[in-house]
Amino acid sequence: MLVAADKFKGSLTAVEVAERVTAGLRRVRPDLRVEALPVADGGDGTVAAAVAAGFERHEVRVCGPLGDEVTAAYALRDGTAVVEMAEASGLQRLPEGVFAPLTASTYGSGELLRAALDAGARSIVFGVGGSATTDGGAGMLAALGARFLTASGVPVGPGGAALAEVATGDLSGLDPRLRSVEFVLASDVDNPLTGPKGAAAVYGPQKGASPEDVERLDAALGHFAEVLDAGAVAASPGAGAAGGIGFGALLVGARFRPGIEVMLDVLGFAAALERADLVITGEGSLDEQTLHGKAPAGVAAAARAAGRDVVAVCGRLALAPEVLGRAGMRRAYALTDVEPDVAKCIADAGPLLERTAERIAQDYLS
Repeated sequence: MLVAADKFKGSLTAVEVAERVTAGLRRVRPDLRVEALPVADGGDGTVAAAVAAGFERHEVRVCGPLGDEVTAAYALRDGTAVVEMAEASGLQRLPEGVFAPLTASTYGSGELLRAALDAGARSIVFGVGGSATTDGGAGMLAALGARFLTASGVPVGPGGAALAEVATGDLSGLDPRLRSVEFVLASDVDNPLTGPKGAAAVYGPQKGASPEDVERLDAALGHFAEVLDAGAVAASPGAGAAGGIGFGALLVGARFRPGIEVMLDVLGFAAALERADLVITGEGSLDEQTLHGKAPAGVAAAARAAGRDVVAVCGRLALAPEVLGRAGMRRAYALTDVEPDVAKCIADAGPLLERTAERIAQDYLS
């Protein structure tokens, strides 16, 4: 049995999901061999998943999205670093109820990348998602040695809105080690930098941006790409990921790959799959978004290709059985089937998940 589920956002980490599912299964089958492989798709929780798979956790002090110092972590094993931009520049780093759509910066994400290089990383998986920022990766690039100046020759301020003032961009000072590492941009979205499907238009409102802010940010991002003569990069899949930090990563040579595919490789999913006859995956909400690059869809696709059965656990289920089937999942078990009150599901997710895992054991292992 292999438990390869993502987090239940707001309730349980991916590690906790695996622990609860394992506990429920063993109530029915105490002798059951269960292998836990918490997964992530590049967004928040990616470093935790890597650490659970045997990577070493490294903590450093970096700039948060508002410029204050925070403790952020990356994971390292055998020269491969897993760096999660949300650790430094994510919504989780903002005070409760506070947003800064125009001024939040990715500078700390660049510091995290630099720390991984300092630690000897030869390959970097850069997981992006859950960002508080829409600065096109300008802050990250500045932390790595780039310079962005106004017409009067002073450095531009932090955040996406300030990009409208960029007159010159100098990438010559970028850390030379970036040219010698394998740099993978891991994301579950493939949006371009600007336009109706761009970073500001699609994700800006989630970060507190008003319609006027979205228009201002989109124009500033477009101007930034124009100054850097990087229109082709801006139009590339993944450039709009995490407030445009994908653009910055692609600009310095990163290769874009779907986040869950990268993470399954890094975590050793193929080897674990060979040892399993049934796979349990899942996340907090199984819905249409799940089908577009989220972790459970990636796990199910890989498991189906290997001829393994897959069932899913979730807090809320919004997919029809035939849709689940096409995605490679035989069945999904929702916590709301046990407790219809969503607030109680969120508060009591752990015990409810254990009860749900008991049902799975009864249905598939008895």
